[in-house]
Amino acid sequence: MKLEDSVALVTGGNRGIGEAFVRGLLKAGARRVYVGARSPVDAAHLVAEAPDRVVALQLDVTKPDQIAAAAKTCTDLSVLINNAGAFHNQTLLGADDLTAARDEMEVNYFGPLQLVRAFAPTLKANGGGAVLNVLSSGGLVAVPAMGGYSPSKFAGRAAATCLRAELAPQGTSVTALIVGSVDTRMAAHVAGRKEHPDDIAKAGLNAIKRGIDELDTDIMAIEVRASMARDPKALERSMARMLNAETISTGR
Repeated sequence: MKLEDSVALVTGGNRGIGEAFVRGLLKAGARRVYVGARSPVDAAHLVAEAPDRVVALQLDVTKPDQIAAAAKTCTDLSVLINNAGAFHNQTLLGADDLTAARDEMEVNYFGPLQLVRAFAPTLKANGGGAVLNVLSSGGLVAVPAMGGYSPSKFAGRAAATCLRAELAPQGTSVTALIVGSVDTRMAAHVAGRKEHPDDIAKAGLNAIKRGIDELDTDIMAIEVRASMARDPKALERSMARMLNAETISTGR
């Protein structure tokens, strides 16, 4: 997959990892980048940087009407990056109700699924293209302190595998990006070493270019996968201990 002269949509592209993806795509020579944001005003700074190549779209991934409108607008799309995410920092039993868990599932699982369903015909018409879903090491190992977030990323990872099989005949690649702790607003409560969003985006774009099915972007994701292979029960116990920790830390 060549990113030069490509046309991409980045959901949640107005800040954090999404913003890094937008800038990375521009640097790679993308012809146009659509920046999906719940409020297009939040992406105005990116439009100002490259007004001839960046287009801000109102796109809440939980709203089917906005997804349908985006699909009608972005008929030239060749790369879909499902980056928008929700994390409410609630446990499954400690939360007052299921509102947080339902929202995390809507944003992190059903949102990307709806986007892929909406854009699959467009990607096919434009030669196949690529889908990249930004997931988490919390989708490799269950993290009780991450409530509905971790289960939603497990679901997202399984969906990526299913979609990869369904989209293969039309030549559309599907990459699952496994991300550890990144220096964004979502991880503001986490202490210790955190990766820079630019490095995550760089890894993701390289994965698209190389057609990689699943990629661990950083040392935390790599270590989680290694621990799962080496001693999954020990890793499960260490995740459980986080429930009583005063501070959540990457340990670095």
